[in-house]
Amino acid sequence: MINGPILCADDEPYNLGVLRMALKQYHSLVFARNGRETLQAVNKHSPSLILLDVQMPDMDGYEVCRQLKNDRETESIPIIFVTGMTQEIDEQAGFEVGAVDYITKPISAPIVQARVQTHLSLVRADKLEKSYHDAIHMLGKAGHYNDTDTGAHIWRMAAYGRAIAEAVGWDEESCKLLELAAPMHDTGKIGIPDAILKKPGKLDVDEWHIMKSHASIGHGILKQSNAPIFQLAAEIALNHHEKWDGTGYPHGLSGMAIPESARIVAIADIFDALSMKRPYKDIWPLDKILDFLAQNAGNHLESRLVEAFMDILPKIQEIKAEWDARELAVETNFS
Repeated sequence: MINGPILCADDEPYNLGVLRMALKQYHSLVFARNGRETLQAVNKHSPSLILLDVQMPDMDGYEVCRQLKNDRETESIPIIFVTGMTQEIDEQAGFEVGAVDYITKPISAPIVQARVQTHLSLVRADKLEKSYHDAIHMLGKAGHYNDTDTGAHIWRMAAYGRAIAEAVGWDEESCKLLELAAPMHDTGKIGIPDAILKKPGKLDVDEWHIMKSHASIGHGILKQSNAPIFQLAAEIALNHHEKWDGTGYPHGLSGMAIPESARIVAIADIFDALSMKRPYKDIWPLDKILDFLAQNAGNHLESRLVEAFMDILPKIQEIKAEWDARELAVETNFS
């Protein structure tokens, strides 16, 4: 836990005293005098970080670190070795068993404070990123909550989208954001009545008008966050049903006025939808899907992006095969 205390483990009382003086003003502290006490203190206090002496009498720091990293409950706790040993081979051994840093004795209070703060900040960043991923998965699933046949569609489609973005020159960070944002494209379906979402037949004019509102609803939900990931997701949600020739919705945008993110997701979404079996359709053969995309290049879809998709078709097929294998594994485990 990020709010847990810092655990200081050393068999020398003097060293524990130095660590205490360096950190007590800023952090809650617990102490251990040997390896066994260290493991017990971890189980009892769930520390956010461990300052661990290497040379202890009953169990050295390497073994303590190894045991903690082999336990799923404690493997994420950052461990900084505090030692008088400075040879390269000792540092290598520490990193190999899972330590994140070294502090050498004699202990310097400013160095200890800086190293501790750095690694606690990294833990906070990791937890924040995990929270984003959790929120993304929940919103992606929420948009398809009433669609029991989508399976891995939103995640597979997002992988296709990333591959297209890479092919047209997006940088690595932007490609990553697109892959995370794309699964939220249908978040707005949360606001569409079940009677419309689950209607077996064709929607009438009024029902279709309501259905189309999911783009604006999703945008309204996702734009509430200023985080880049949700701003991009809001952009995609609003525009992924726009068409290159201006006949899409909700605003009838055309050409370059449609954000490139939405133009990419539209191709990925169509390809995946046609590649999967649904109650109302069988899987389309690949040649038929490619013909459909080619026929819609220049009207529904941007020709340049369709060409890019065709150029990376082997990679697209690799992604599809990987996700098909994942789904098969899940089905096998539950059968």
